[in-house]
Amino acid sequence: MDRRNFVKNSSVLGMGALILPNSLFSYKTFSKKKVRLGFIATGMRGQSHIAEMLKRDDIEIVAIADPDQRMIGDAQKLILEAGRKKAVEYSDGDYDYRNLLKRKDIDAVYVSSPWEWHMRHGTDAMRAGKIVGMEVCGAMSLDECWEYVKTYEETKVPIMMLENVCYRRDIMAVLHMVRKGKFGELVHGRGGYQHDLRGVLFNDGVTPYNSGAEFGEKGFSEAKWRTNHYVDRNGELYPTHGVGPLATMFDINRGNRMTYLSSMSSKSVGLNKYVKEHEKGGDDHPNADVKFKQGDVVTTQIQCANGETFMLTHDTSLQRPYNLGFRVQGTEGIWEDFGWGDLDQGFIYFEKEMEHSHRWEITKKHFEENDHPLWKKHSEEAENSGHGGMDFFVGNAFIHCIKNNLEFPLDVYDLAAWFAITPLSEKSIEENGSAQEIPDFTNGLWKTRKPVFGIDDSF
Repeated sequence: MDRRNFVKNSSVLGMGALILPNSLFSYKTFSKKKVRLGFIATGMRGQSHIAEMLKRDDIEIVAIADPDQRMIGDAQKLILEAGRKKAVEYSDGDYDYRNLLKRKDIDAVYVSSPWEWHMRHGTDAMRAGKIVGMEVCGAMSLDECWEYVKTYEETKVPIMMLENVCYRRDIMAVLHMVRKGKFGELVHGRGGYQHDLRGVLFNDGVTPYNSGAEFGEKGFSEAKWRTNHYVDRNGELYPTHGVGPLATMFDINRGNRMTYLSSMSSKSVGLNKYVKEHEKGGDDHPNADVKFKQGDVVTTQIQCANGETFMLTHDTSLQRPYNLGFRVQGTEGIWEDFGWGDLDQGFIYFEKEMEHSHRWEITKKHFEENDHPLWKKHSEEAENSGHGGMDFFVGNAFIHCIKNNLEFPLDVYDLAAWFAITPLSEKSIEENGSAQEIPDFTNGLWKTRKPVFGIDDSF
C-alpha cells in the first residue's frame, strides 16, 4: 500500500511538515525538572533500560507493566536497590499496561516487549499522550509501519527508535570521518546481525546462555517468544542493528532514502543441530526435529535513491564469533569491522593518505584521531553502561531531547523504514528474491529534511 492510499483509507491528513525543524513538540514545551517514566515489559532488555535510567537524577520511574511476575519482581528489585521508591505495578494480564497509560503522572514510556507487541504498545502509548522510546526489531507487516506513521501524524506524540548500535564508538568515529569527507563520495555500505544466538533461542533459565534445548512455554526470557519467529518466518528478522548506522552515514530519510530491496535465504540446519548436540537435548528431544522456516543466513540487498547500495546479513543460528560485519566504502576510503566495536577491531584504508599502498591499517590510530565529539564529551559517563557504553548514549539522547524540546535523532520515519525491511524481505524470499519497493514514509519530506543524528554533542 502506498502512502497516498493509506492516508486516504485511514482518513488521515499528513501533518509531518507542520512540525518545526529541530523541535520535538509542536504544541508545548517540556518544563518539568524530571522526566516521569513508565516501562512496558520488564524482561531482560527492559531491566537494562531501567538500570540505565536509575543512574540519573533527572528521571522518576513511576510504574512498570508486565504479565510475567518474575520479571516484575526483578525490575522492582533493581529500583529498590537503587534507593528509589517502589514503582506501581501493572501485571494483571497482557492488557493491564493500558491502565499504566491512563496515568496522568507519566511523561514517557519505554517499550521493550516481544516483537509482536511493539506496534500495539507503541501506538497505544502515543494515543495516550505518552512519548515513546521503542526497542528494536522488525515489523510483523508493512501495515504496522504505516500505523506508526499514521498515529504520530494524528497525535503529534513523538517516538524514538532506541537503536543503540548507532552510538557504538567505532561507528560514531566513522560517521565523524564521513562527514569530514575522508571517505569521499559514499557508494556502498554493509552491516547486519551476525551473532550466535543459539543460547538465547534455547534457554530454560538455569544460566543466561547455553542453558538448554527449550523454547516456547518451557523457555526463559526471549526463548519464550523469539524462537517462535524462527519457526514461522523467514526473512531479515532484525534489521536495525545493521541498517541503522548506515542510515545515519548515508543520510537516509534526510536527503536520501531506501527504494528497493531483494532478499535470499539459505537452508535451515543450525538450530536442529544445536538441539541434537546439546547436553540437555539429543536426537530424541521434542525440539530436535522442529521445522524452522528461518534460514540460517539471510542476505538483503538495498538500493538507495541517490544511487548507493547496502547489503544486510542476518546470521544468528550457526556457530560464529560476534561481528556485525560493517563496511563503509567511498571514492576515497573504505572501512571494515571484525569484532565487538573496540577501536582496534577493524581495518581501514585511505588511498591517497596511505600513498596507494594497497594495504589495510588497523583502525585504532584513525579512530582515536577522529573520535566523535559525543564520545569525547561523555565517555566517562558511559564507561559502565551496557553494550560498551552504547546504552548510555541512546538513553541520554531520549531524555535530553525530551527535556530540551529537541527533535529525536532517530524518529518515527526512521522506525517505519527500518522496520519495513523485515516484512519486505519475507515477501522477497517467498518470491525467489524478487525486488520489493520500500515505501516513502516521509511523503517526499526526505528531500528537504536535514541530518540531525550526532550533530549536537549532547545527543
